[in-house]
Amino acid sequence: MADTKKPGKPKLDKNTMRRLLDYIFIPYRKRFVLVLLCIVISALAGVAGSLFLRVLIDDFIVPLSSQANPSFLGLLKALALMGSIYAAGVITTFIYNRLMITIAQSALKAIRDDMFAHMQHLSIRFFDTNSHGDLMSLYTNDTDTLRQMVTQSIPNIFSSTLTVVAIFFAMLFTSWQLTIVVIFSLTGMLMISSKVAKKSGKYFMDQQKSLGKTNGFIEEMIHGQKVVKVFNHEQESKKAFDKLNDELFNNANQANRFANILMPIMGNISYIQYVFVAIAGGTLALHGVGALTLGAIASFLQLSRTINMPINQMAQQLNSVIMALAGAKRIFALLDEKPEVDEGYVTLVNATYDEQGQLVETQERTNLWAWKNPHKSGSEVYTKLSGYVQFFNVDFGYTADKLVLKDVSLYARPTHKIALVGATGAGKTTITNLINRFYDLADGKIRYDGININKIRKGDLRRSLGVVLQDVNLFSGTVMENIRYGRLDATDEEVIEAAKLANADSFINLLPQGYDSLLAGDGSSLSQGQRQLISIARAIVANPPVLILDEATSSIDTRTEAIVQKGMDALMAGRTVFVIAHRLSTIRNADVIMVLEQGEIIERGTHQQLMENQGQYQKLYTGVFELE
Repeated sequence: MADTKKPGKPKLDKNTMRRLLDYIFIPYRKRFVLVLLCIVISALAGVAGSLFLRVLIDDFIVPLSSQANPSFLGLLKALALMGSIYAAGVITTFIYNRLMITIAQSALKAIRDDMFAHMQHLSIRFFDTNSHGDLMSLYTNDTDTLRQMVTQSIPNIFSSTLTVVAIFFAMLFTSWQLTIVVIFSLTGMLMISSKVAKKSGKYFMDQQKSLGKTNGFIEEMIHGQKVVKVFNHEQESKKAFDKLNDELFNNANQANRFANILMPIMGNISYIQYVFVAIAGGTLALHGVGALTLGAIASFLQLSRTINMPINQMAQQLNSVIMALAGAKRIFALLDEKPEVDEGYVTLVNATYDEQGQLVETQERTNLWAWKNPHKSGSEVYTKLSGYVQFFNVDFGYTADKLVLKDVSLYARPTHKIALVGATGAGKTTITNLINRFYDLADGKIRYDGININKIRKGDLRRSLGVVLQDVNLFSGTVMENIRYGRLDATDEEVIEAAKLANADSFINLLPQGYDSLLAGDGSSLSQGQRQLISIARAIVANPPVLILDEATSSIDTRTEAIVQKGMDALMAGRTVFVIAHRLSTIRNADVIMVLEQGEIIERGTHQQLMENQGQYQKLYTGVFELE
């Protein structure tokens, strides 16, 4: 179905172009000087060759045709000179094209580096609200449009512009009367190309957006293919994809429709121009106007044909530029995303006790951590990291109009195990997200070892926390590398010890290469329980003072859970632990159990106390109510 929307006038975003040129030109000034020099030589060589045609005809071919015994030595020298001119053009064209390929790849590398580096500083909220496939499209489709623009469009536009200017002056030198005929023709060509470019520009921008949406949907479907098949959702998925694909087709079809009709139109106009110039030149020569010779007419006809080619190239490359700018605008939109705000100044350092029993900073790893709090006076106060977490009247909502947590107050003393219980959406995971400062509070305060967490640098705060999530993410690499992700400086022995503590060592040793076995596809060759065990081992090797277990054993069968629980108990010993669990039997030994409902803590106490109270927890535990 054709798109009936009337395309708006595409605007050349000067800010986008300026920022793009900063990546392309500024770091490679010297190379661009050489590129421009080569382009000038190449353009002048083409024009000189056309002008030389007049010399060949008027000074050599015509005189030789009237001689009885002509000598072709002069003609051969002239042809050799003409060949040298064209050879210089070919060589310089080769040089500047090679240089532009190097510049383009270097610029794209810098853009991708900046995108990825900037992405590391964006908040979790950004990734929660943007399709992963659409973000991937920035690194592939959008950057590829830039590659085409830098390697082809920019040098072609520069070369074509210089060629047109040089040919125009050459035509004026040859015959100003015939030049006027060409100007009228070129004016029509420019008007047509400008109108077509305006129509195609809007659709090229829409094409890039539709491509991002389509990639995002494909990524989601591939990731969730098991769910699609389990619920027989194939036809509905196909319908949704067809809708997105139709939108992409319509936008791409409209954009390329206007882009592809441009060259035939321009080519036919150039043929008409050639005929008019030939007729006008012959008429002027017959009437003796302008002292036009046979060589001059032939040279001018060649120039008139030559000037059309760079204009056609510029018109064709204009579409590539518009599409590249559409991609660049999306890339810079990512780069303009505000990074995660971090106003913290309290840092986490390795510490030890001096002779006076005072905490002091040390560069060695001591497994004793302290918060380093610099004061305005220049002094530094060290507070031992013990894992004491306090919430004071915390309000929070993912959107401003809907609170997820309402007036939540709690505390977790060092070495205490805090269990969070409640239905899905009650706010359990949100509490742990706030401890990590993945999101900032709407109101209230959270203190960590007596320090407001807003004053602690996010990187240092998160380094003090170990997290085991229900959804496990494994990365391409060996089993050893995936466990070491928890602490990059961990030795092989420490990694193996962590795996043993998590009871993952036995199945790892059964893999083809043991700890050196390569994992790919997010560990798809492993069972869900095995992947979870590796995740637990990753948290163990990090050896943090505070642990967050978000349904950490939900993917493990009951028998395996009993084995893992022993390792988990050893891991949790001496640490502050937040546990989120639907399986209430796993949290009976928690120091405090908190029951949440619609963002509020409605009950708190030990398992025994809550059972005696015969409230919501007792009903959940006995099965009167069930967690959803």
